[in-house]
Formats: sequence, C-alpha cells, structure tokens
Amino acid sequence: MEEATGQRQGGASQMTFTPIDREHWARKEYFDHYFSQVPCTYSAVFQLDITRIRQQKQKLYPAMLYHIAGEVNCRDAFRTAYNKAGQLGIYDRMHPCYTVFHPERETFSNLWTEYDPDYETFCAAYQRDMAEYGNNPGLEGKPGTPENTFPVSMIPWASFQGFNLNLQNGYDFLLPIFTMGKFYESDGKTLLPLAVQVHHAVCDGFHLCSFVNSLQARLDGTAAF
Repeated sequence: MEEATGQRQGGASQMTFTPIDREHWARKEYFDHYFSQVPCTYSAVFQLDITRIRQQKQKLYPAMLYHIAGEVNCRDAFRTAYNKAGQLGIYDRMHPCYTVFHPERETFSNLWTEYDPDYETFCAAYQRDMAEYGNNPGLEGKPGTPENTFPVSMIPWASFQGFNLNLQNGYDFLLPIFTMGKFYESDGKTLLPLAVQVHHAVCDGFHLCSFVNSLQARLDGTAAF
C-alpha cells in the first residue's frame, strides 16, 4: 500500500494517510455490508467515572479531549476514513476538533488542537488555541482545520442517558463523533455522560467497548499513557 503524506494548514504537523487495499482487507465483507448493502451507524451513551479528574482539579474539557484523542490514536477503527481525494484509508494520527460556546451570542465555534501524547504539552496547546481563537465568531473559530480531525462537543447544561445525531449524509462519514453532557454525583462518584456515534462499517460493538473500557482505565489512572 502506498502512503500519502501532507503538511496540513494552520501549523499541524505532517500526517500520513495509508490507503486500504480493500481486496485483501480482512474487513472487506463487513465494510461492504454495512457501508453499501445495509448502511448502518449507531450510537451509545456511557457514564464515565471522572472522580479522579475532579479530585485532581484538572480542567475537565481539555482533560477529556486529551484522553479521548489518546484512545482514538490507539485504534485503526477510529482513524479509518475517506480522505479528500475519496480514498479509503487510515490516518496515522488524529486531532480533536471541538466546540466552544459563545454565551453572549448563543452560538458556538469549532476549534481544533493538535494532539500530543504528553498531557502538559497538549493542555498548553489547548490554552493557546483558546486564547487566540476562542472568542472568534462563526462556525470555524480556528482556520485551517485538518482533514485528520474528529468531532467532539459538550452539552454542559444537562445530563443524558440517550443521545444520537441524525446526519443526512451520515452513512458516508466513518469517523467517530463524541458528545459529552453535564457531570453529576452518584454513590460518591462523579459521572460524565459520553455519547459515541460510530459507523458499523469500520467499528463493531467490540471496538466501541474496547475503546470505552480503555478510556475509563485512563480516567482511573490505571492505564499507562
């Protein structure tokens, strides 16, 4: 398989996109079924235990962006997509593209921050992006969004047990979509709703549950990262 590389706009480091050889791909039969024959996306909501993050007084949004991105970058199923050229393949790295709310206008903007495996480095980059672009109006608060980003948003005004997005062209979108809700206290724990929407063509229940279980281990501090 040939690898395509490109320098992304806006200062993001170079990424590599590896096209998938579909004829020899172990997932070919499943992809064809859930992408073309029976197009299928699905979503699930998980109540994550964020007690440790709250106890350590970490800023919730950048902490969750960091941990979610860390798990996304560990899994091919969460980095498989069609690139701008229409090729099916896998990005070697993904960056979170997240929403920032403007209360005075009751609108939001999308920002993105380059993922770094070092927590302090990522949080510093997040703070710089917020300071420079966080007050920009319009849908694209930070210009030059790379194609190797995945969407994350937060609805901090309400907790939820169920959530899904109805996308008109959603059957062509393969990357995961994450939505967080308002955290709450239960049985001495602080819980955070996380809705994850995925495409069955690239992500089965096994992959989704593996992602969530590993994410929880990160939040508990029992996983190395």
